[in-house]
Amino acid sequence: MTTTDKPNILPRLDINPELATRILTGFIKDSITKAGMKRTVMGLSGGIDSAVSAYLSAKALGADNVMVVRMPYKTSSEDSLTDAEAVIEDLGLQHMTVPITDMVDPLIDRFPDMSNLRKGNIMARMRMITLYDQSMAWGGLVMGTSNKTEFLLGYSTIYGDSGVALHPIADLYKYQIRQIARYLGVPNSIIDKPPSADLWAGQTDEQELGFTYDDADQVLFLLVDERYTVDEVAEEGFDRDFVVKIWERVKANHYKRTMPNIAKVSKRTIGHDFLYLRDYTGRAGTV
Repeated sequence: MTTTDKPNILPRLDINPELATRILTGFIKDSITKAGMKRTVMGLSGGIDSAVSAYLSAKALGADNVMVVRMPYKTSSEDSLTDAEAVIEDLGLQHMTVPITDMVDPLIDRFPDMSNLRKGNIMARMRMITLYDQSMAWGGLVMGTSNKTEFLLGYSTIYGDSGVALHPIADLYKYQIRQIARYLGVPNSIIDKPPSADLWAGQTDEQELGFTYDDADQVLFLLVDERYTVDEVAEEGFDRDFVVKIWERVKANHYKRTMPNIAKVSKRTIGHDFLYLRDYTGRAGTV
């Protein structure tokens, strides 16, 4: 945003956190039960999104059925481990710590000119490999911890943080995540700290994105939830170049939010005209 007098429509994003909690805990329990399981496994980074997901999961399934995994890299912040420990102790969760440095460094060291973005993608995918291994070992469905803002902006890694079995908080903007975090009793040290994927030393989401989550949330809410055009959002007082920048990111990253496209050859193609809900249990008729 370039104007000093920014518009503020954040109150329009306000949610009822008690009702949202009931909806989300019901979703978690229903999704895991329909998959024939009663447990969940998730990464616990020490950030607000994974903390909220852990609190919701413990409420939905019971703490004994929630396994959280801390997966630090050698440059990860010590505060992240400490904040994650606070969540574990508060909820009494099953937990383990699996450092990923020795797993990812052989590939990183092979390419000395590797960018931080490439390194971060490797870390994110190694963390998901670890979670799916524990999913098999412990018998729990892998839980996602990404929010709506990240998904719409494409701030995620395919087969990394986006490669999960269910997404309980992916319809909540970052602003709304903070609201529900306060309701659930997430520690203030987690709520108030700058959001970070903790992929390298000093990294923060907003620094990498180039704008704040609050600014993005307001524009995304108008574009997506309210179906405003770019011009209509600009008429609300938002800088038009910023609105265009946000909308271009949403469109460019759409492929990250869908299953891989399948070329249509047959009469009924998966994802085109063979479409059923995830919990579809129908049987083919007798010939």
